[in-house]
Amino acid sequence: QVSLVESGGGSVQAGGSLRLFCKVSRDIYSTMYIGWFRQPPGKEREGVAAIYSGSGTTYYADSAKGRFTISQDSGLNTVYLQMNSLKPEDTAIYYCAADFRYLEARWADANEYTYWGQGTQVTVSS
Repeated sequence: QVSLVESGGGSVQAGGSLRLFCKVSRDIYSTMYIGWFRQPPGKEREGVAAIYSGSGTTYYADSAKGRFTISQDSGLNTVYLQMNSLKPEDTAIYYCAADFRYLEARWADANEYTYWGQGTQVTVSS
């Protein structure tokens, strides 16, 4: 069983930065995909970024490229999402999710992930 706990959300002005944390309950040296998703108000959940813990390979949505960075600290069982140059359209509940299967091209599909955290709110004001 895997549990995920997000933290680090908050309110920030446009152009600011936030760092989200996803604490994973088991040793993430296990090969697994860990993804960050977000759900803006009234919209569907969308993939933002993911990391394959075995190799450190990272994946990004077009909306995140150049602004967001996903990384991991295996010793702390934690995955990070550094978000820079935030925009009002980044406002959403951000979730981390995990799955043990090799997802690769399916990394952004929320239906492929088995384990989910409770979410953390990110609000970006203009």
